[in-house]
Amino acid sequence: MTLPINIKDVLHARTVESERLKFKQGWNPLAVLHTLCAFAKDFHNLDGGYIFIGVAENNGQPVLPPAGLNPSEIDGIQKEILNLGFTKIQPSYHPIAAHYIIEGRDNLALWESGGQNRPYKAADTLGRDSNSWSY
Repeated sequence: MTLPINIKDVLHARTVESERLKFKQGWNPLAVLHTLCAFAKDFHNLDGGYIFIGVAENNGQPVLPPAGLNPSEIDGIQKEILNLGFTKIQPSYHPIAAHYIIEGRDNLALWESGGQNRPYKAADTLGRDSNSWSY
């Protein structure tokens, strides 16, 4: 599946990270969860946002070549994103994920359109017994 943006244009145009675009060098489930929740709320009705996992940022700009992700971990990360959408965001929310190879390195791009059941809240931590949530 492809996303409704041109990944190469975003990365090579040196787009500054904004309220609709976030770069994450590696897989950090808690940081991604909180960004997913923020984009799902889509406070300004901008149609959500995009997270690029495997792309570092420096002062809001993508660092190229991308850091990339271990190809053997991509499927597990996608499953974990699905699980987070069911268990750590209320009401449930799921982004569209797409696997891209950018400059020979594996990356994930997530598109989080504004959710239909706003407002959303996310767990503050990923622990099993976590019962603290924030909007």
